[in-house]
Amino acid sequence: MNILVSACLTGHNCKYNGGNNYNQNVMDFIKGHNIIKICPELLGGSGCPRDSVEMVQGVYMTKNGKNVDAEFHKGVALATEKIHAQNIDLAILQSRSPTCGVNQIYDGTFQGVLIKGQGLFAKTLSEMGIPVKDSEDI
Repeated sequence: MNILVSACLTGHNCKYNGGNNYNQNVMDFIKGHNIIKICPELLGGSGCPRDSVEMVQGVYMTKNGKNVDAEFHKGVALATEKIHAQNIDLAILQSRSPTCGVNQIYDGTFQGVLIKGQGLFAKTLSEMGIPVKDSEDI
């Protein structure tokens, strides 16, 4: 089985604050499978650490008001290009991320309020017919 995984879940320090979201349940689940680790935000040129990002009125913006929409779209395009030739059976993605959130994302107020929705990468993968699973559901 080919499983795409948000790189932060495997311990790669690519989270906005410079850390990671290592998830032992995910690591146990993916053991023995072919794993493709991806962070679309890094692929798009976002540094690490970086300002937190939320979708604000349809545009990806940093907490400090910088428009990073182009970087996010570029990162998702590069990530999908990277996996295009691979037969991905499942994607396990980081919860609540503006790119990888599967069930919920933040509402764009930077107040920690969650709304139902998907991040850009999760939505793109779903549209490609790749099953996506939230890391918290593992």
